[in-house]
Amino acid sequence: MGLAELLLLAVGLAMDAFAVSVCGSMVLIPDNRLRGALRFGSWFGAFQFLMPVIGYFGAVSFRDYITEYDHWLAFFLLLYLGINMIREANEACHVKKDYSVKAVLAIATSIDALAVGISLAFLNTDIWSASILIGVVTFAIAAFGGLAGFKLGAMAGKRADVAGGLVLIFIGVKILLEHTGII
Repeated sequence: MGLAELLLLAVGLAMDAFAVSVCGSMVLIPDNRLRGALRFGSWFGAFQFLMPVIGYFGAVSFRDYITEYDHWLAFFLLLYLGINMIREANEACHVKKDYSVKAVLAIATSIDALAVGISLAFLNTDIWSASILIGVVTFAIAAFGGLAGFKLGAMAGKRADVAGGLVLIFIGVKILLEHTGII
């Protein structure tokens, strides 16, 4: 997987964190927005870094048994995650949660990164470079979402999840087409 694809993947994975950061920042008082935005970015970035690593090393142990079908697995995982992100986009800012529990939100939004880590194991991708890129991109996007949330409003959260879902589906289709020899 090339750098451009990894960057798109990182942006796609960061959209859940962005949506939650936008929504979360709407409940912060103005003098706490910067600190809150940096906390959102730190929590989400750390978990988006960690979860692909966990998924990768969990999958490496059985990668040799299913290499003939790995591209299908990657495709279906990314398709499933992308469809779920699009389907859940309407719920992005309507769920009232305690945004002070950022670790719980970070885990919840990075479950898809765990599945991506599994996919990356089957594609023999350098997990450390990929995870660092995913973590850094998520930090930046989530922190931006936290800072700009009061201006972006609830609608941006919906659009971000839809865009992220479409990116994940696109990457899954591309992996499938490359590994089946169509492109």
